Amino acid sequence: MKLVTYLQDGRERVGILSPDGAAVRPLPCVDMNALIEGGDLAGAAARAGEAVPLGAVTLLAPIPRPRQDMICLGMNYKAHLEEAAGYDAGAFAKEKPVAVYFSKRVTEAVAPEGAIRSHPGLVERLDYEAELAVILGKTARNVKAAEAGEYIFGYTVVNDVSARDVQTGHKQWYFGKSLDGFTPMGPCIVTAEEIAFPPALDISSRVNGETRQAANTALLINSIAEVLEELTAGMTLLPGTIIATGTPAGVGMGFDPPKFLKPGDVVECEIAGIGVLRNTVE
Repeated sequence: MKLVTYLQDGRERVGILSPDGAAVRPLPCVDMNALIEGGDLAGAAARAGEAVPLGAVTLLAPIPRPRQDMICLGMNYKAHLEEAAGYDAGAFAKEKPVAVYFSKRVTEAVAPEGAIRSHPGLVERLDYEAELAVILGKTARNVKAAEAGEYIFGYTVVNDVSARDVQTGHKQWYFGKSLDGFTPMGPCIVTAEEIAFPPALDISSRVNGETRQAANTALLINSIAEVLEELTAGMTLLPGTIIATGTPAGVGMGFDPPKFLKPGDVVECEIAGIGVLRNTVE
């Protein structure tokens, strides 16, 4: 099942995409957070309304306003770890194979086809990161790795937009990852039963049609199951929690010379089975 959040006649709605992706059926839910927290997707789907052509609505990010900061993993693909260390060893060196966690403030996630803000005067090195995001469907505490799949509501695509100069200049990642317009998300949430666990999905990004990243989510250094077991040993994760699992090699800072984004660039992040997240830098 593919779930979306969309605008119709000025009203924000949640719905189910038709199998051909040409229409959407509204669900009786206030928003996506309420649908996830309600724990009865099947019941909500049974009460879905009449289909509306997708061309008659405007897609928003699947979870436009996450209730908490997004949890992110840094340097979770080996090749990206190597290119990051090559760009700035002091900021990105990783001596042990432990997970690197950071959080990302998301006041409002950017919609598919929405704008990535370039923040002139503040940011000079604007970068992209295609990532698989995991969305939890129930409260998670002391989760064992073997049970991790049972806690997942679904998956979406996230572009972890980053200001590399701000990120490295402050010696921490929160500010350089959390500027307004830095979290494109979408185009949909694919529910967990549609994707075998653990996900082994082709992931890629393109800038102005040029392929920059190409890998598979099976190559994660720290798996989704390991991450859930580790995090929930010490903290409670609530329904609707979003975990961005890291980006593969091919980000802008990894090239020589670097290929940072500029206004007018079109960035496409794609994950097989989920879709293409397309955004333009402004």
